[in-house]
Amino acid sequence: MAVRCIHCRLVRLVPKFNLGTRHCGHRGGVLALCMVLLMGAACADENWPQFRGPDQTGVASAANLPETWSDTENIVWKTPLPSWSGGSPVIWGDRIFVTSPSKPDADPGDSSPPRAGGPNLLLLCISKRDGSVLWERELDTGNKMISKQNNSSPTPVTDGEHVWVVTGTGTVAGLTMDGEILWKRNLQSDYGPFGTQFGYASSPLLCDGELVLQVLHGFKTDAPSYLVAFDALSGRERWRIERPTDAVRESRDSYNTPTLLRHEGKTQIIVSGGDYVTGHDADTGKEIWRAGGLNPRHSDKNRMIVSPVAVDGMIYAGSSRKPLLALRAGGQGEVTTTQLVWKYDGNDGPDVPTPACDGTYFYLVDDRGVITCFNAKTGEVLWGPERTAKGVVSASPLVADGKIYITNEDAVTTVLAAGPQYKLLATNTLPSEGRTLSSLAVSGDRIFLRTPTHLYCIAKKGQ
Repeated sequence: MAVRCIHCRLVRLVPKFNLGTRHCGHRGGVLALCMVLLMGAACADENWPQFRGPDQTGVASAANLPETWSDTENIVWKTPLPSWSGGSPVIWGDRIFVTSPSKPDADPGDSSPPRAGGPNLLLLCISKRDGSVLWERELDTGNKMISKQNNSSPTPVTDGEHVWVVTGTGTVAGLTMDGEILWKRNLQSDYGPFGTQFGYASSPLLCDGELVLQVLHGFKTDAPSYLVAFDALSGRERWRIERPTDAVRESRDSYNTPTLLRHEGKTQIIVSGGDYVTGHDADTGKEIWRAGGLNPRHSDKNRMIVSPVAVDGMIYAGSSRKPLLALRAGGQGEVTTTQLVWKYDGNDGPDVPTPACDGTYFYLVDDRGVITCFNAKTGEVLWGPERTAKGVVSASPLVADGKIYITNEDAVTTVLAAGPQYKLLATNTLPSEGRTLSSLAVSGDRIFLRTPTHLYCIAKKGQ
């Protein structure tokens, strides 16, 4: 009987950061691999290393999560933050990382804080155990308010040994888990000014030792859009490629985050924006395939905020509210029709929240809190649209422990039963002085919710 290399097996079990998947080489000693295997079994549910979780699908393999909470119920701790941000928390072990502007400067003539937050852009490390701030590092200055966001919107990424972050001003930095800045560079200084209408908000992507960033813009510039990859440990440029588009004006802008597709032993970077969704070789950035159809009306206002989702051989790409495309992985070249499996063109598609998918069910939540559940493979509507959270929803939904969590901008979280039947379980409210934009994070049996003023750790009483 053939025995597959334990390293090759581990990459399917452990988050896809340090082990690598493109070239195995049977790296690492038996002892180290056994330790990883044991740690992976014990801690696989403990880490939330990037925007939208371990697989960027908004799904957590967690258990015993709370269903109800309030400011006096099921709150383990809450930690005040310097200012508000749309950046979501990421977690590894006992460390939680969040971006934030500095504390707003006091204005003697105004009792309310400046809307943008303070001038400096920070990365904070917070203890998961008790909420204490372990360290704080200044990354850049020049924070400002741009429509709904400020310059701290991108979510960090970590592999448990390092943490990486990008700011809306274009500063990219790699740090140790203890806050030592290893390298820093600036995208605008290196490659030219950002040209999006509402600022830069894409989060970094970690892929096999490379930090990948997208800059898809065009409303305020004629400069081409591009993808760039840096060596994660040194910050040295590995590759940079332009990403062409025939989209016009605001439709060239994208504020979302690329995702990874693992298919038939190879890794692709999936990018959505500029009226197209594209797949790129992770080694070189070279475009492998391209699908159109995200802007069938040829609007000049079709900017993208919804991030692509890749799971179980499928790629899901949303547009500005509609349509949503579901594509089969494996194509090359122009795949607009050849790889399209299903399309949703309803009026309740999202502008901001990224869908969640576990490979069986696909949950689409729009900006009004209207949710629709689809068969992920066929596009059959299983239930919905159902109106859930009242008010505006900007945070992306979370699916975990048989539940769907939807948080609106007023810090009201609606909890539904996951699966083929609609069932409302609970509605939970926390104080929110301003807009709650961040998506939930999960570690073990705890939920982490960021409001404009605090980071909350939520768990069942006694846990």
